[in-house]
Amino acid sequence: MPERVTYKRLLRKFLAIGPYLREEKCQEGEYYFDCLSVCASAKPSPDKREFWGWWLTLSQSGVLFTYHYQFGYYDAEGLWHEKNLPKKHQEEVNRTLGHFYERLAHCLGELGGQIAPAGHLAPERIISAA
Repeated sequence: MPERVTYKRLLRKFLAIGPYLREEKCQEGEYYFDCLSVCASAKPSPDKREFWGWWLTLSQSGVLFTYHYQFGYYDAEGLWHEKNLPKKHQEEVNRTLGHFYERLAHCLGELGGQIAPAGHLAPERIISAA
């Protein structure tokens, strides 16, 4: 990033990507995103619905941002649980993660930043912008 991009400016840029940023779980240098990709059941009231999806943490060190993400289940209490996705939902959850990642990589690129997987992320979990 040619000039120091402030925490507040990064938050504004990340909010503009879409409904992924959980601002209350962020702090300077650490950003949290998630996506409720597939509703598990439409029967409960909207505030009690559960979802399959993903959550991603983004850590900043200068111009480098490293990501780590997990797949799982978002319960009625608003908590994520790492779980294997049902086969019928894998394609949609992967699609939403890929779409988000493309937008995130583009946003960081416009700011002069770089994005890379966290060192502990398994090789099969590495994603890239199309």
